[in-house]
Amino acid sequence: MSDLETLTQKIASAVGENSGLGKVVKFDFGDAGKILIDAANVPNVVSNEDKPADTTIQISIDDLTAMGKGALDPMMAFMMGKMKIQGDMGVAQKLAPLLKG
Repeated sequence: MSDLETLTQKIASAVGENSGLGKVVKFDFGDAGKILIDAANVPNVVSNEDKPADTTIQISIDDLTAMGKGALDPMMAFMMGKMKIQGDMGVAQKLAPLLKG
């Protein structure tokens, strides 16, 4: 199983049927692929589609994994340029609890 598949499954189980986000969020890993969280409808859907999103987060799979393990602070990643956010910053902040673990 690829890193993208593993990460997609982890995020899908963390999001569940209703994450409470109410928006569409896309993780853009560049050439490694994308993860789309469609939380605009219930049940929420997590896929690897490349669709328009309310918030797009550009980050590497390694950095996102490090964040989930607590080895990389999201604010530091943003300030160091390891993570770029386009769109609704409030939605990005709501994601933090979902990415732990």
